[in-house]
Amino acid sequence: MGDTRTTSDNTTDHSNLTTGLVTIRYFAGARAAAGVESEHLSIAGPTPLDELLLHLAERHGADLARVLKASSFLVDEVAGDRRRVVPVGAVVDVLPPFAGG
Repeated sequence: MGDTRTTSDNTTDHSNLTTGLVTIRYFAGARAAAGVESEHLSIAGPTPLDELLLHLAERHGADLARVLKASSFLVDEVAGDRRRVVPVGAVVDVLPPFAGG
């Protein structure tokens, strides 16, 4: 696995990594549906978020699949849509809709 480096804006650059892990963190209803607080996925290079979500839905079943359809996502603390490419070493936060306001 390659090295990461810190960029001038104090974020981590994972672009030189080709295989490794992505950390998935679940919040609220997503945590309940997945049955875990977090997990690591092995990926073979930068992968579209949508592909990761399909894998998670297959791994955890219909309850999580429903939650994922309505959720928003952060990739390394930056909001991302489902087309966003997730680099190796990234942290993906799954944020289901929250009640209240």
